[in-house]
Amino acid sequence: MKNSNLAKDEKKNAVSIKKTESGIKLLEINNLSKSFDGKKVLMDISLYVEKGEVVSILGPSGSGKSTLLRCATFLETMDNGSLSYCGKQVVKSENGTAVYPSKAEMKEAKSKFGLVFRNFNLFPHFNVLKNISDAPISVMKRDKEEVYEECRQILKKVGLEDKEKAYPCELSGGQQQRVAIARALVMNPAMLYFDEPTSALDPEITAGILRILKDLAKEKMTMVIVTHEIDFARAVSDRVIFMDGGYIVEQGKPEDVIDNPKNERTKTFLKKLSV
Repeated sequence: MKNSNLAKDEKKNAVSIKKTESGIKLLEINNLSKSFDGKKVLMDISLYVEKGEVVSILGPSGSGKSTLLRCATFLETMDNGSLSYCGKQVVKSENGTAVYPSKAEMKEAKSKFGLVFRNFNLFPHFNVLKNISDAPISVMKRDKEEVYEECRQILKKVGLEDKEKAYPCELSGGQQQRVAIARALVMNPAMLYFDEPTSALDPEITAGILRILKDLAKEKMTMVIVTHEIDFARAVSDRVIFMDGGYIVEQGKPEDVIDNPKNERTKTFLKKLSV
């Protein structure tokens, strides 16, 4: 009963926030639910992301953060709910079931975003330039030399201009993550997702990755970042979402959710991190 009431309260909160905003919504999710083998992992999730926003998602392990990103990027299928990109509904809800569109429509929707994985997911047999340029050339059929020039500019942006011929095994974890970011950027997506981009890195290397994300935020790149870096979320986010137990428990400006949380579960989580 408590969880049911929480879900109702959070649904009202999400709707009230949505009505006060007037920007361009690049992503909109309504009433998303997801289960694995009968176990509910996401329950009645509703959220939106506006153009130019940085939205950080916080929460303990097992709260559903990564599953939410996987559903938003079609790596997992939603059980129920609707999902729209750039104002166009991609997944709709019919009789309590999520209905997905044709392959062509899915391909169009996938072109709207890039995803940076926590474990990099680079092709080990491709060098850096090939890892970054393969999709624009092979999938998008763009001119090879034009793509190479753009890739080199992006490599310079992430501090890897001297690594285009290197292979992933010759790079540090931080360098591999920079390549993954460059690979997402070269597709020129409307928004980027990051699934705990620093979780596999040591503190010194983490600082370098966070600087790149801060630079992207200054350039008004729309980003959704699942992170455990509280100070970073506070500094870079326009909004913060706190999840627990498959629900959105609290959301709002970072100074409200992180520095002055209203929900007891948010307070408990943040207190544990500060110990």
